[in-house]
Amino acid sequence: MSAPQTLIQAALQRLGARLGSGLMDAAASLSVLAQDAPERLREEFQLFWEEVEAEAERLERGDGARAEATGATASAPAPLDPQGQIDDLRARIAALAQRLDQQ
Repeated sequence: MSAPQTLIQAALQRLGARLGSGLMDAAASLSVLAQDAPERLREEFQLFWEEVEAEAERLERGDGARAEATGATASAPAPLDPQGQIDDLRARIAALAQRLDQQ
């Protein structure tokens, strides 16, 4: 083989080796994630269920803190016009954007 052909062949072999090792690293990472996923899902579900139970207890006790906050917003008259709601949201966004620009 001539020198250019040898260089090309060597370059192709090294590229293949590097790509192969990169794929092996990615596969190993996915394997670790797949092994950890069931435990993580179980933990997240357990935390969620504890939050649900705590919320159910709060509702049974009749804690007024959240009920008052949600009741106040529910008793406020909501605009029936969807376009009015959209315009109100746009105005709020514009005000927030202006405040961010000033900072």
